[in-house]
Amino acid sequence: MATRGARAAGRPRSTDRRADGLLSDREGQARNAAFLESLQRLGWTDGRNVRIEYRWSAGDTDRAKAAAAELVRSTPDVIVVAGPTALPEVQRLTSTIPIVFTQVSDPVDSGFVTSLARPGGGFQNFEPTVGGKWLGLLKEAAPNMRRVIVLFQSDAVPNLAFLRAAETVAPSLEVQVTAVDVHGGVEFGGAIATFASEPDGGLMVLPNPYTVANRGAMILLAARHRLPAVYAFRYFAAEGGLMSYGPDQVEQWRGAATYIDRILRGEKPGNLPIQAPTRYELVINMKAAKVIGLTIPPAFPLRADEVIE
Repeated sequence: MATRGARAAGRPRSTDRRADGLLSDREGQARNAAFLESLQRLGWTDGRNVRIEYRWSAGDTDRAKAAAAELVRSTPDVIVVAGPTALPEVQRLTSTIPIVFTQVSDPVDSGFVTSLARPGGGFQNFEPTVGGKWLGLLKEAAPNMRRVIVLFQSDAVPNLAFLRAAETVAPSLEVQVTAVDVHGGVEFGGAIATFASEPDGGLMVLPNPYTVANRGAMILLAARHRLPAVYAFRYFAAEGGLMSYGPDQVEQWRGAATYIDRILRGEKPGNLPIQAPTRYELVINMKAAKVIGLTIPPAFPLRADEVIE
């Protein structure tokens, strides 16, 4: 997770503090590159007429709190927050510095905003009902699946909605749902191993800071136990997961740059609505299917936006 503060034209500073985590995270690099490219196209160049400071917490709550406090103390013109970990802390610390957020699901029910119409500006990831869509796609890819283990985080409000949506459609798909709460860093490897000891299982990983930070281990466990799995973000599939269904994360950062531009040019943050994704992408990793011995129905990959061979 990256938190960024920007200073307006006329107050440029040359230094650029980047947290080491951002430099070592390929997804973070891609989003940051799109953000900077979009800002430059709008007339803002880091080190010339704007200063950008970075903080990277990797989903760690304590690091996010420290980063939020640092940025608020520096009194930037605007703060950009990625994900739900740092957002409540930044909102608690300031009511005067404009905040633009990205990669947040269900911001109203999560208590981050009161309305989607004029809340202050941000970009959300998923609608609550997408949990049923994830389960349906997994069943299409693995028709013999009769059981699914769902990794969720109980203190992430959207995760509860995703889980309820999956449980609602499960009977019509003839699938039994087993939910495992990873809140507090619960050891999920044992839960997956126990679940996989019986046949016809599948894995659904809900999006939250903990599952994103531990995606490598989860992808490896799915392969080891031959579990077809569905994830929320493309980079899970690109890193070896079976399939993903979700919005383009990089595109949200291009949108965030446009909001930064509008705020720095004087527009009131309250005039900027929450934007929902206009398109979701289905990505299928056929190499991952071979690893777990899954024969995907031939028609299913034809629906994909991207097939990794």
